[in-house]
Amino acid sequence: MGYAEMRLPVSNEEQLPSREQLIIKYLPYVKRIVNRIAIHLPPNVDTEDLLNVGVIGLIQAIDRFDPSRDNKFTTYAAFRIRGAVLSELRSRDFLSRSNRRKIRELEKVYLTLEQKSGREVDDAEVAEAMGIDLEELYRIKQVSSISFISYEELGYSSARDKNKLANCLVREDEDVFSQAGLKELQTALAEAIEELPEKEKLVLSLYYTDELTMKETGDVIGVTESRVSQLHSQAIIRLRSKLRKRQLLQD
Repeated sequence: MGYAEMRLPVSNEEQLPSREQLIIKYLPYVKRIVNRIAIHLPPNVDTEDLLNVGVIGLIQAIDRFDPSRDNKFTTYAAFRIRGAVLSELRSRDFLSRSNRRKIRELEKVYLTLEQKSGREVDDAEVAEAMGIDLEELYRIKQVSSISFISYEELGYSSARDKNKLANCLVREDEDVFSQAGLKELQTALAEAIEELPEKEKLVLSLYYTDELTMKETGDVIGVTESRVSQLHSQAIIRLRSKLRKRQLLQD
């Protein structure tokens, strides 16, 4: 089943939307997803290139959508669009193994320092412990915000496994995480979020649940967009560190 079956049955007088019409309709949705990813990227990254890749993801979603699985098209499309953009970034080395290794090192340093001190540690302390300057630390944190958890870290390495997981995750029944073998991850993530400092927890809620932009989130909590980005990156690092401590993410 494909894009021609995304609507309810129509009369003979009505004409189903063409692929081109559907692309035009959902293009603002692609732009929104790409812009939410691009805010964590260096300024030299061409957003137009990522937008083109996102459109390819949208076309794949239109062609492969199966309404018999009780999915919402926008949910399925979001997986395809975001997946296409992240794959493109991996090909450009933004999400390379080298970068992921640096992110893991950053997580371990944060965890070690906070366990020793019994308090939140600042960026200067972390940078010193890693033997890098603040600029390099911010670059690593910026990369960490692009993709919270990769398929590989969950143990899904083949294209077939990744597609199976994606199809499972877009279903809306209550057993979805159990079906994907991710129930423990879901529980641990909920507990880890509750342990976050209040501002970081609020940023995640406004950004992911309410889908506000970084700027809109900053307006709500009374901080700059730049500060929201820092809080977001910090929250992601803490969450990944907590999940890795529980051995829920693979190296």
